[in-house]
Amino acid sequence: MKIFRLAGAALALLAVFPVRAADDPAIERMAMCQDSWVDWTKTDAKAFGVFRDHVMGVFARKDNEPYWLPKPKVNVSVLGLRVVQLFPDSVGMGVGFSLTVDAPYEKARAAIEKAAGKKLVHCEASDGMKSCELEVAAQRTITVMADDSPKTSQTLIGCYYFYEK
Repeated sequence: MKIFRLAGAALALLAVFPVRAADDPAIERMAMCQDSWVDWTKTDAKAFGVFRDHVMGVFARKDNEPYWLPKPKVNVSVLGLRVVQLFPDSVGMGVGFSLTVDAPYEKARAAIEKAAGKKLVHCEASDGMKSCELEVAAQRTITVMADDSPKTSQTLIGCYYFYEK
């Protein structure tokens, strides 16, 4: 009887406190420009291979689309935000590594700023989009962007490696 009461209490806690996906440190480090697949392809093929295998174990390519989706029954998050898409070699039109997270723009921006320990300084809004970025090293810029609509519930976050200034 005691076991049934404990199991019932555990289920009640799950109903009150939803289970959150555990953050994926490897993917988070890549999205926050702490690691660079561009550098790894030139200097550390083994690290690149380990990361590639990890991504392929968690995500599956979506047909001929530029994005990958989490595999069924896999919950992936970074910075406490659920990942819904992964773009392994682009940030919008630029070269980089990015994710679409299930969070409004301001929430995603706040999570990035907290993790980086700095404010995103270059921000703009145009053509129906809003974005902010922070250069953290040569050819490494953390970015966040989303549609400029109050109804938008997903945000792109990631790391640019190269772009025109």
